[in-house]
Amino acid sequence: MALWTREAALNLTRVSAARSSITSGALLQRRGLASGGDHHGPAKVDIWKDPTHPGNWKEEQFVVLSLSGWGLLFYGGYKLFTGGKKADKKEEQEAAISQ
Repeated sequence: MALWTREAALNLTRVSAARSSITSGALLQRRGLASGGDHHGPAKVDIWKDPTHPGNWKEEQFVVLSLSGWGLLFYGGYKLFTGGKKADKKEEQEAAISQ
C-alpha cells in the first residue's frame, strides 16, 4: 500500500508538472500583431525622395497631396470662371476712357 501511494504521488506530480508547463506556455505574452507595419511589398518612401512614383509614397502623404491638388484645381477653376471676368471689364473700361 505504501508503494501504491508513493507511485500515485509521483504520477500526480508528473501530471501537475506537465499541466503547469502547458499553462505557463499559454500564459506567455506573445507580440502577435505588434510587429510594426506591413512588410509585404516594396517599402513606402516619402514624396520628396521619389516624386515620380506615386505607388511608392506613404499613404498619408499621398492623401494630403491628392486633396491639395483637387483643392487647387477647384480654386483655379473658380477663379478662372468668376474672378477673371471682373478684371477684363475694368481693363475694357480703362481702354475706353483712354481713347
